This record gives sequence, structure tokens and C-alpha cells, in this order.
Amino acid sequence: MKYGIFKAGAISMSAALVASLCCLLPLIVVLLGLGSGAFMMITMQYRSMFLPVGVIGVGLGYYHYLRERRRCSGIGCAFAGGKFNLTLLLLATGIVVTAFVLELFPQLTSDILQTAM
Repeated sequence: MKYGIFKAGAISMSAALVASLCCLLPLIVVLLGLGSGAFMMITMQYRSMFLPVGVIGVGLGYYHYLRERRRCSGIGCAFAGGKFNLTLLLLATGIVVTAFVLELFPQLTSDILQTAM
């Protein structure tokens, strides 16, 4: 299997994972009881780096996806991996949007943690 076929999905999921490092991943770790609030506070210090990297990476994933789709429709080839890439792009977009929501609404994050504890 060629990596080039799934480049858009791989780029966007990698970027989404980086973006989730500041908000979403620590919240999940704390909710699962695997870490503490201190872990969350340490990782949230880097949100000014993680969130823009996530947005840029997901945007780059969409760019690669649309470019390949346009290229295939222009020359009449089969668009291999199109549905899989689109699924990964949408999942990555959801992860980045969730990270931004948790960042923009800290009260929501606090309420989630209080309810879980």
C-alpha cells in the first residue's frame, strides 16, 4: 500500500493528535484516572503551539485531499482511498474543534471534570 494515497488522512490525524495534546488528551487521561490535574496543567502551557499546529495540519490535509481529488477527476483515474481519507479528515477536524471548544470554554472543561470526579 502506498503512503501517497493516504497522505491527506495521515497528515490531518497527526496534526489532530498534536492539537489534542494541550486539552483533549490530558482531559481523557485525568478522566480515566491515569494522571492528575498537574499533568493537565503542564500540557496546557503549550496550547499556544499545539492548537495552531493542529489547525495548519488539518488544513494541509484538506489541501492534499482536494488536490488529489481534482487531479484524479481531471485525468479520469480512480481516486484510491478517497472515503478513508475523508473519514480521517472529518475525524481530525472533530478532534481539533473539540480541543478549541475546551480551550475557549474553560468552564465546560471544569464542569466535565467535576461531573466525572
